[in-house]
Amino acid sequence: MSEGPLNETELQWLEETLITYGKDDGSILDVAELDGMLTAVLSGPIVVEPDRWLVAIWGGEKNIPRWKNDREMNRFIDLCFRHMNDIAERLSDYPDQFEPMFGFNEVDGESYTVVEEWCFGYVRGMSLTDWSSLPQAYKPDLDAITLHGKEENFDRLDTLTKEEFDASIEAIRPAALRLYAYWSANPQQPVVQQPQINGAKPGRNDPCPCGSGKKFKSCCLH
Repeated sequence: MSEGPLNETELQWLEETLITYGKDDGSILDVAELDGMLTAVLSGPIVVEPDRWLVAIWGGEKNIPRWKNDREMNRFIDLCFRHMNDIAERLSDYPDQFEPMFGFNEVDGESYTVVEEWCFGYVRGMSLTDWSSLPQAYKPDLDAITLHGKEENFDRLDTLTKEEFDASIEAIRPAALRLYAYWSANPQQPVVQQPQINGAKPGRNDPCPCGSGKKFKSCCLH
C-alpha cells in the first residue's frame, strides 16, 4: 500500500481539530464520522470534487474555520487527503483490509462497538450525490447502514434483541464493500447544466419583451 493509514498521533490531531472548529449545527465532530463520510464519497455514483466534500465536513461555507495560520489549514487538508487515499486503496485493491472506523465504549468492564457516528457520516457523504438509481437489489445494503445512520430508525433499533443488534453491526462492513463495488462498476455521468439559449434579440423599434408596451430601445435595451 502506498502511504498506509494515519498513525494515532495524526488521527488524534484530526479529531481535536474537528472538535475545536466544528459547530453543533452540522459539522463533523470526530474521525469516525469523517471516515464514514469519506467512504461514502468514494463509493458513490459520481466523483465528488474536494471543494465540495471539504466544505461538507464543516456543514457549509458559513462554518469554514478561521484557521490560526496556513500551516494548520494545510495540515488538516493533507491528513484528510491521506486518510481518504488510504480508504480508497483498501476499498479498491485490499477489500479484506477495509475496516470502518467504528468507536468503542466500555461499560462495567465490557466493550461495546459504537457505529452511529460512522453511519451518520456515511449518510452525509451520500447526500453529496444522487443515489436514487441504486438497484433495488442493493437497497438491503443501504438499509444496513442507514439503520444506524438516521435518527428516524432509532426506535427500530430499540426493538432489536442483542443478537439482532450485533448482527446489524456485522452487516455494515460487507454492505459498504458491495455498495462501493456496484458504483465502481456502474459509474453515473454527472448532470451537465445546459446553457440557456435566448430567442432572437428584438429590434430597437420592436415591442419590449418585458411586456411594458414600450419600444425595446426605450425600455430594456440599455
